[in-house]
Amino acid sequence: MPLPSLPSLSSSPSPASAAPSAPTAAPTQAELLDFVRRAAADAELVASLPLDPEGRTWVRLAGPGGSEAWLIGWPPGTGTGWHDHAESLGAFVAAAGELKENALAARLPADGWKTLELSDGVDRERRLTAGQGRTFGRHHVHEVLNESSDRHAVSVHAYYPPLPQIRRYSRSGQTLRLEQVERPGDWQ
Repeated sequence: MPLPSLPSLSSSPSPASAAPSAPTAAPTQAELLDFVRRAAADAELVASLPLDPEGRTWVRLAGPGGSEAWLIGWPPGTGTGWHDHAESLGAFVAAAGELKENALAARLPADGWKTLELSDGVDRERRLTAGQGRTFGRHHVHEVLNESSDRHAVSVHAYYPPLPQIRRYSRSGQTLRLEQVERPGDWQ
């Protein structure tokens, strides 16, 4: 069944010359999850993503209600490293293959720290196969991995508000260290 509300692929945001539209309500986590599920189920959209055997590939999608969305290809053995999406809510769904998410079930301070000692019992692991996904709130720290040795994975992600920054972390045992803060110009 065609999905008329799904966006077309684009490599840049909508042109600034587009006519202004009436303000819309911010999408909820449930609406973001619904969008990524529908996009992940669109076999033509998923098949249109060029896959690289060496590194991740991605194409930006126009998400619902002004959200930011991405179709991402994951070669075998690749991952994001530990990171968060700052003030953005989000959702993602595996469209093909399997992804593993390691996450922290702990509320971390938003700012003002460089190193934290994590408590025991904060680690969570999820395995997401095609069609499975999840939502997450602000300051959700996680890493996403394709642990397959021979198969690409593809996923769809959406964030609202559009990502103001991504904070990257290193982890050694129970020590989490802020390493880098990326802004949209670093990945668009």
